[in-house]
Amino acid sequence: MTPPATAPSAPTATVPTAAQITALQQVREYPAVSVLLSTTPAAQLTRADALRLDSLTTQAVDRVRAELQPQAAAPAVRRLHDLVAQARRGPTTYALALYASASTGALIRLPIAVRERAVIDPTFATRDLVRALHRTPRHLVLALNSGNARLFDAVGETLVPALGATFPLTAIPRPEGRSRGRGDRPARGSDHDDLEFYRHVDAALGTYLRLHPAPLVLVGSDRAIATFRRISTNCARLAGTVTANLTHAHRGLLSTRIRSVLEDYLHRRQQEALALIDQRTSAGRVASGMPAAWLTARTHHPEMLAVDETLFYPARLSDDGDTLTSADDPESPDVIDDAVDELIELVLTRGGWIAFTDPGSLDHHDGVALTTRRELAAGITTGWVSRPA
Repeated sequence: MTPPATAPSAPTATVPTAAQITALQQVREYPAVSVLLSTTPAAQLTRADALRLDSLTTQAVDRVRAELQPQAAAPAVRRLHDLVAQARRGPTTYALALYASASTGALIRLPIAVRERAVIDPTFATRDLVRALHRTPRHLVLALNSGNARLFDAVGETLVPALGATFPLTAIPRPEGRSRGRGDRPARGSDHDDLEFYRHVDAALGTYLRLHPAPLVLVGSDRAIATFRRISTNCARLAGTVTANLTHAHRGLLSTRIRSVLEDYLHRRQQEALALIDQRTSAGRVASGMPAAWLTARTHHPEMLAVDETLFYPARLSDDGDTLTSADDPESPDVIDDAVDELIELVLTRGGWIAFTDPGSLDHHDGVALTTRRELAAGITTGWVSRPA
């Protein structure tokens, strides 16, 4: 779930980047220990959270030591204990994710709550990192009026001034009787001058977007937003607007005001994902349920994977890697603790994108739906939604 709008002030969560997630997903060694814990935002780990972290850590260590010889278990256990000590010393947000193996150690503070668990697998459990990236998408915030424009690069609650020297932009008042020469910064003095300034802002925004593409949030008066949208060529990925003159506002206030816009944007993205499933269903290009989605992700070109964010699927994998079988003993050494995590990684690796959906929205697909970029091969039909007559 996302943090409530009335949540207390908390340390800034580190939203994992795509590069960080990819690096963790590339780790292949046993044991790869993942410990995930929801926490109370505070300057330091609370006593209650510390006790639960200790309990999960003990579960993980006991399992590793039960499955491996002491010498083989020691490197991962040592790294895990180091991460726990680090977590105890630092601040907390809405969740902690600890990843430890013989070669890798990572501690990430997340802006979303998680399902608490200790996972021992040959790979790390990264689905909550992907979910955090999805639930707190990177976006740009352009706050403007007829005389000023500021651009921020934002993730979650954090707004950072856009890289480069272009922004902030200011329209220089034009002295009476002076015409603007070629190359002068757009001046402010009439509606025509306002349009010139907005065109200047739009050109600078376009340059930034080409290097750093992201959804855009516009902040300004009704008139400023309407005028800018009319002349802009860079509003194709408009996430939403905030009607207020906040060009000189503190970043914390900006972050608060755009929160509901981003929540609406995420809801629209979920609806777009469900609409895509409906479209691909009529073309025979949707695999429903974990076994079918897994096989299809391996044998076809995945387009989009929609997952009920509450779904967890312990499973055994066949020797050829194509068949998943549900398991009810997730702690068994031959069981993947959560095959959804592995499916997400597979789809991302093969160029697809991920959509997490609200509980129940994919019940008629057994919690998982995978769309593909190509028509079905005739021989692969199990688990697919057939083309209607």
